[in-house]
Amino acid sequence: MQGITVTEVKGFGRQKGHTELYRGAEYIVDFLPKVKVEVAIGDSLLDQTLEAITKAANTGKIGDGKIFVGDLSQIIRIRTGETGEEAV
Repeated sequence: MQGITVTEVKGFGRQKGHTELYRGAEYIVDFLPKVKVEVAIGDSLLDQTLEAITKAANTGKIGDGKIFVGDLSQIIRIRTGETGEEAV
C-alpha cells in the first residue's frame, strides 16, 4: 500500500515568523511558507520511508520539519467502495 500528497501550506514552529516593512509600516508575518507531505504506506515500508524523508529534508538548520507517524484506522475509496490497503 502506498500513496502520497504534497501540499503548500503556511505555519510556524520555533521559527516564529518574521517582520517585514511595507510602505514604511512594520508588519509581523506569523506564518511561513512550508510544504506538508502526507504519505500512506504499509507497515513494511515504514523504516525505509522514514529514512528517505529524513535524508532528503535534513539541512541541519531550524525549519527542517518534523515527522508524525500515525495509524490509518480506516481507509475507504469512495469511487469503488474498496477498503483497507486496497483503497490506497
